[in-house]
Amino acid sequence: MTTDSKDGFPTMTRISIVRHGQTEWNLHRRIQGSTDIPLNSVGRAQAAEAGVRLRERRWDVVVASPLMRAHETARIIAGELDLPSPEIVSELTERHHGEIEGLTFAERQARFPDGVPVPGLESRQDVLDRVLPSLARVAAAHPGKSVLAVSHGGIIGTLIRHTSGGQRPRHDELIANGSVHDFIWQDGELVLEHFDATVRSLDEIFPVIR
Repeated sequence: MTTDSKDGFPTMTRISIVRHGQTEWNLHRRIQGSTDIPLNSVGRAQAAEAGVRLRERRWDVVVASPLMRAHETARIIAGELDLPSPEIVSELTERHHGEIEGLTFAERQARFPDGVPVPGLESRQDVLDRVLPSLARVAAAHPGKSVLAVSHGGIIGTLIRHTSGGQRPRHDELIANGSVHDFIWQDGELVLEHFDATVRSLDEIFPVIR
């Protein structure tokens, strides 16, 4: 437990997690996982826009996944917030997707239909087992501070499922590029304060064949 040195009471650390900006694989709906894909021009603009929005709040430090798309997003945001270069937290890297990395979702379904194991796919529990201790270390290093972490959709989705008891994201909710999700770390636990969900249209949920 992290405690305040003045009175011994538990200290709360705010950790807001941003999804990186768009990449070409995002644009074409290819599964990225641990494949190191850079931002495209839209993604860099999304990162800058997120940084401008985040100026309305106080931040003490920026941390990031080591993958290019997250690290560059974090550098752009840190520049907008006039903060030092992001600290790398290797455990914030995206969920490993094994043999489906590089495939579209349609290609994934064709090669590995529902119920067929995907070689090399990291389980959500394994994601939690590496990410939660890393967030505990971040909170311990920055007690009572506001931390901005830049990570990935798979990581954010897993944390939201964990902290919401599996209630969210709902089937119509997306974790958009550049979205910001607010958590607190207190008493050794991660607590969700705000899920910045984007609601999908019916056409996105039930695609129309054209």
